[in-house]
Amino acid sequence: MSELLLGKQAKYDSKYNPDLLFPIPRSKNREKLPKELIFHGVDIWNCYEASWLNQKSKPEVRILELYIDADSPNIVESKSLKLYLNSLNNEKFDSDIEVLALIKKDLQNATGISVEAIFKTMDNFKGADLGVFDGISIDDIDIECLAEEPSKDLLEIDESKEVEEILCSDLLKSNCLITHQPDWASIKISYKGPKINRSSLLQYIVSFRNHNEFHEDCVETIYSDLITSCKCEKLTVYARYTRRGGIDINPLRSSEKIIGDKEINIRMPRQ
Repeated sequence: MSELLLGKQAKYDSKYNPDLLFPIPRSKNREKLPKELIFHGVDIWNCYEASWLNQKSKPEVRILELYIDADSPNIVESKSLKLYLNSLNNEKFDSDIEVLALIKKDLQNATGISVEAIFKTMDNFKGADLGVFDGISIDDIDIECLAEEPSKDLLEIDESKEVEEILCSDLLKSNCLITHQPDWASIKISYKGPKINRSSLLQYIVSFRNHNEFHEDCVETIYSDLITSCKCEKLTVYARYTRRGGIDINPLRSSEKIIGDKEINIRMPRQ
């Protein structure tokens, strides 16, 4: 991890440089998960600093959406992606199609898997509303929060009641594994199985408040703890993290196969 750019002073490269992309193997952080754990998922990245020049040196700007399958061998360190995108700022291209193809190629090389990439213009957001998770918010429950680190032992269920419901919270906060800077998120938990005690679930979510881990790993930890401790028949965990450095990262993990529905990438009030 010492090679990571996070938390270090970095020089912005004025020339296109795909070597700026820094891959991080997913396998290392998954070592702590149960070996028999199976899930599907996607990491949705929204990048707000995509820009380049046309052949007349006029800047073009786009919002870049990335969809990276959770099966990819690597994730990309977020600051390295920011620096990579900014290395395109002074490069000339004939079209956004050319730029998008280049970005997809470079990210495939870094992640080890084909990456879906979409450009959007400001016009795509005319009349767009900010969204919130559908489901029942558990944030108004009056609880005492004493746990200093997340533990699945906090979770409680009522095995006499089988339910299918969606629970949401805006109180998820963790810290970056490298810089320890705060990462804020809203989380949506859709499940079928024994009824989860909502107070215990909120205590569990809040217990991540001083936990140091990447976004993707936090969501996989939550998914693993819920499906093993709460005996869920079906489970989907989806977190929308606030923007940092011009990028927001939104991991989704599910027991069900993820359909490529771009409607799930809905910007929330804190994004």
